[in-house]
Amino acid sequence: MTTIKEIKELLATVKELDNPLFLEFEKDPRSGVQKEINKRKKAIQAELDEDLRLETMLSYEKELYQQGLTLIAGVDEVGRGPLAGPVIAAAVILPKNCKIRGLNDSKKIPKKKHLEIYQTVQDQALAIGIGIKDNHIIDQVNIYEATKLAMKEAISQLSPQPEHLLIDAMKLELPISQTSIIKGDANSLSIAAASIVAKVTRDELMKEYDNQYPGYDFTANAGYGTAKHLEGLEKLGVTPIHRTSFEPVKTLVSTKKDK
Repeated sequence: MTTIKEIKELLATVKELDNPLFLEFEKDPRSGVQKEINKRKKAIQAELDEDLRLETMLSYEKELYQQGLTLIAGVDEVGRGPLAGPVIAAAVILPKNCKIRGLNDSKKIPKKKHLEIYQTVQDQALAIGIGIKDNHIIDQVNIYEATKLAMKEAISQLSPQPEHLLIDAMKLELPISQTSIIKGDANSLSIAAASIVAKVTRDELMKEYDNQYPGYDFTANAGYGTAKHLEGLEKLGVTPIHRTSFEPVKTLVSTKKDK
């Protein structure tokens, strides 16, 4: 009789739910065999679901492929809401029909998977550009304009330059055709790739700032206004990377000036 281990190894080679091996092994009365069958079927279904999800997230890109365009850059930003640190944008050109398993809106990717997927994007992308606008620029021109500047900087770094831009909910004054997509990082793989690149880049930078300015919990909160961050502001004051145009930093700065 075939052992359960041998059956498990055979099932691992099965890629389709209608494979005859399933019918054959379903006759086996052993609960261990049935468990392995169900486990493998679930894994295959998950792979099929992921393929469908990735295919759906390529819909904008495929429309552009049909127009003869292949150098399509996804553009996204991270860090519009924090009280500290820069806003960072990334622009990524993926190869035609590139599907990276697990790639999604960076907010939907488990934290432990961020670096792995980031590295896969780095390995497979045709070009990557990163734009960084610090808190001083943000305070000077406002976060919306700083975001656009960061995106333009990221795009300018791409080589080759893109034929079309897919941008997450933004229009840019550039001589490149573009499509603004609401919730683009959840609806376009190119934008999702830019999202994870920007996210990991910014998270790593905020870790460095955490070492430079301890007491604000920047590694954990990435500059957002968490309880620990606000506690740090109250106890330690404002750092050189805080956005003085954002509340409550603005009030803390003005209060200090008044004293």
